Amino acid sequence: MGRDKSGLIVGGVTLAERTAQLLAGVVATSVEVGPGVSGLAATSEDPLGEGPLVAIAEGRRFLRQRGHEGAALVIACDLPLLSAQLLTLLCDWDAPGSVVPIVRGMPQPLCAKWGPHDLDSAREMVGAGVRSLRHLMSQPDVVLLGEMSWRDCVEEDEFTDVDSPDDARRLGLDV
Repeated sequence: MGRDKSGLIVGGVTLAERTAQLLAGVVATSVEVGPGVSGLAATSEDPLGEGPLVAIAEGRRFLRQRGHEGAALVIACDLPLLSAQLLTLLCDWDAPGSVVPIVRGMPQPLCAKWGPHDLDSAREMVGAGVRSLRHLMSQPDVVLLGEMSWRDCVEEDEFTDVDSPDDARRLGLDV
């Protein structure tokens, strides 16, 4: 992308602020793992820039420190078409562990509900030097939510992320 995607503008607010607003309407406790640009309480992963698995582990640590022991939504901030309806669907999905939607055959681990056991596994993996999110996806409690399960409730384009200036322009974002 060439710049921090969280600052792209959609509907007059940054992607980070928009995501924070959506989360605030669905869950009681939220945290930004990043530079603190969303308006949410923020924390940074250590070491910085080691990828989403490290960020998930840090988010778990931060939430636990504040008394949250349950599941957590893990949502990337570069989803300009994300809706509260999709977040609610993930939160309310009845599963013993994690719920990861599948879109066009691809799992969406950064728009998913991760169960407490899998969040703890993320911390253990990071402590063991693992950095690939694929390892978290292979945990036994992960439910892969096929398109037939969510298609009646939400639109596929809600999973569309911004990876390039062309994506941003196509989605009507100010770059």
